[in-house]
Order: sequence, then C-alpha cells, then structure tokens
Amino acid sequence: MKLLLDSTRCQGYGLCHEPAPELIDLDEWGYAQVLVSDLPPGGAEAAAEAAVAACPNSALRLAK
Repeated sequence: MKLLLDSTRCQGYGLCHEPAPELIDLDEWGYAQVLVSDLPPGGAEAAAEAAVAACPNSALRLAK
C-alpha cells in the first residue's frame, strides 16, 4: 500500500501530521511532505488511514 500526496491540493493545515508523524512531515510553511510512501506492514496502515481522513482538502490518498 502507498501513501500519496497531491501537493497542489494541500493548503498547509497540518492536520495530517498529528496522526502519522512517522509518515508525514510538515515543511517550514506547514505543507505536508510524505516521508514514507511505501507503507510497511503493521500499524503504519492505520496511521496512514487516519492521516487521509484528517485532511480537509483530500490531498492524501492510499493506493494499492
């Protein structure tokens, strides 16, 4: 499973970082940067799903 970011949709709210700080970092302006796109098995999938759900602009998505 992959965590994908559409950076053109990101508005810099930073809400995605809180549930998944090991997967998503924020740049100096608060815009998301995916640290790990290929998710390892285990708890990373749950954190990625929470980050996707937290984004108000649907800038993040999960792909198989």
